[in-house]
Amino acid sequence: MIDLHTHTCESDGTDSPAQLLTLAREAGLRALSITDHDTFLGYDAACGLDPEGVDLLCGVELSCRHGSKTVHLLAYFPDPSGAPADFRVWVDSILESRRVRNLKLVERLRGLEVDITLKEVEAVGRSVTGRPHFAQVLVQKGYAADRNDAFRRWIGEESPAFVERIGPTLPEAIERVQTSGGISSLAHPVRVGLSNKLEEELTFFAELRDAGLDALEVFHSDQGPALVDRYFEYASLLGLLKTGGSDYHGGNKPGLRVGMVRVPDEVLGALREFRR
Repeated sequence: MIDLHTHTCESDGTDSPAQLLTLAREAGLRALSITDHDTFLGYDAACGLDPEGVDLLCGVELSCRHGSKTVHLLAYFPDPSGAPADFRVWVDSILESRRVRNLKLVERLRGLEVDITLKEVEAVGRSVTGRPHFAQVLVQKGYAADRNDAFRRWIGEESPAFVERIGPTLPEAIERVQTSGGISSLAHPVRVGLSNKLEEELTFFAELRDAGLDALEVFHSDQGPALVDRYFEYASLLGLLKTGGSDYHGGNKPGLRVGMVRVPDEVLGALREFRR
C-alpha cells in the first residue's frame, strides 16, 4: 500500500510529521508522500525522523491559477536528494504571495466589521496560513457556525471578503517542475469542474499534457470507481503517469484515513523510473 497525497500541520493538516509517519506505519504503508501546500517543511521534518520501513517520497502541492479558479498541482521529486534548492526558493515565493493575500483578506474582513487579526490566524496556520485557518478563527470567534458557513458567508469565492491570491499559472508551475527535474501531476482532477463535460475535460487534460504535465491523480478520495476508471483511461490514452492518495488532512477532514485509497504499488515504481 502507498499513499502519495497527505498533509501535515505545516500546511492545512492537523497531525505533525511524526504523527503522520506513525499512522502510515500503523496502516501498513510501504511508501508515503507528504504533499503540504506550498511548503516542504513537513517533508523535511519527516526526513529527520526514523521512517521505520516507510519509503518517503519528496512532494509538494502547488496552488496555481487557471483563469479565475485555483487548481492544484502535485510535484514529486523521486531523486533521493529531493527538490533542488532553486525550486525550493521558488516555492518560498509562492508562500510570500499567500501572505500578501492574507493581509488584504484581513483588511476586507475588518471592513465588514469582523474583529480579526493576521497574528491570530497565523497562530493557527503556522508556516502556511490560508483560508481554512481564517475559517477556523471565524468559527472560534462566533462569526460562522462551521467551516463551510465561514466560506459561504465570508471568504469563499462568491463571498464579500474573498481576495484572489496572485500565484503561478498552471502552465508556469508545470514548466517550473519539469525544469527542476520533478514530476507534475494534476491533483484531484474531478475538482477542476469538468467531470460532466467529457469532451472538454479530455481536451483540457490534453492541453496540460502538451504543456508538459506528466501525470493525473487517478486515485483520490473524491473519486469513486467510475471516475477512477475514466481517469485511468484518460491517462493511458494521453500517455500520462498515474498517481494517487488519500488527501489526508487529519482533523480538518475527519472522514479520511491514511492509506484509505487503494493505490497500486506500481505507481511508485513508474514515478521512480520516469526521470532516470
